[in-house]
Amino acid sequence: MEGASMSTNPRTVDEVFKDFKGRRSGMLKALTTDVEEFYRQCDPEKENLCLYGFPDEAWEVNLPAEEVPPELPEPALGINFARDGMQRKDWLSLVAVHSDAWLLAVAFYYGARFDKNERKRLFTMINELPTVFDVVTGKKPVKEKPAVNSSGTKAKSATKVQQVTQAKPAKPAPPPPKDEEEPLDDEDDEEHGDTFCGSCGGPYTADEFWIGCDICEKWFHGKCVKITPARAEHIKQYKCPSCSNKRART
Repeated sequence: MEGASMSTNPRTVDEVFKDFKGRRSGMLKALTTDVEEFYRQCDPEKENLCLYGFPDEAWEVNLPAEEVPPELPEPALGINFARDGMQRKDWLSLVAVHSDAWLLAVAFYYGARFDKNERKRLFTMINELPTVFDVVTGKKPVKEKPAVNSSGTKAKSATKVQQVTQAKPAKPAPPPPKDEEEPLDDEDDEEHGDTFCGSCGGPYTADEFWIGCDICEKWFHGKCVKITPARAEHIKQYKCPSCSNKRART
C-alpha cells in the first residue's frame, strides 16, 4: 500500500522522536480539525480500514498493508465498523486510544536497537507530550515538569508577553498581558502548564498567540486555526473548527 510504505527509517533517538511527532500531528488533525472528512471516509460499508499518520504530518484512511510481515507495525484494523454503532465522541476516543498504541509501537520498533539509556530518553521525550486520547477528549493531564527538548535537556521558560484575545472574561485562559515594562516571572509557564492546544496538542508557551473557543472553552494556537491577532480583534465570539462543524450539522 502506497501510504503505509511511507517510512523515513530514523536511526537516532532524535530522528525517531521527530518521526513520532510528525505521525502524531497527522492523527491529531484527522481526529480534530479534519474530523468531518475523517468521519466521512470511515464508511462502515467499506472493508477493514486503518488510520495512518505520516512523518510529514499528513494522515490517511486506507486498507492495511498487504505484505506479511508488514514493513512497520499496523494500526488498529476495522475502525470504520464501529462508527455507527457508538456515540460519535466515544468512537473518536476509541480511535484515539488505538492511535496512541500504534504511535508507541512504531517508535519502539525503530528504537528496538537502542540501548537502555537511549530507550529511556526516547520514552521521556514522548511522555512529555499529551496523548492523542488526552487531546481528543479534552482530558487535563497531570501538571508536568519543564518539557524535555529533542536534545534531552530541559527547555527554558518563555519570557515574552503573551497576547490573548478573550471574548468572555469569565473563561479560564492562559495568563493575560502584563505591563510591557514588567517582565514575566519564570513561573508563568509552570502555572499554566495544564493548557494544551486543542488542535496540535502542544503545551502552552508565552511567546505564541492563542485564542479560546467560546463554545467548548478549549484553547488553540492561532497558527493551528489560522487566526491572527489582528483578525481576532474583530471576532466577537470565536468558534473552533470542531464546534463550527457541529453547529453546521445541527
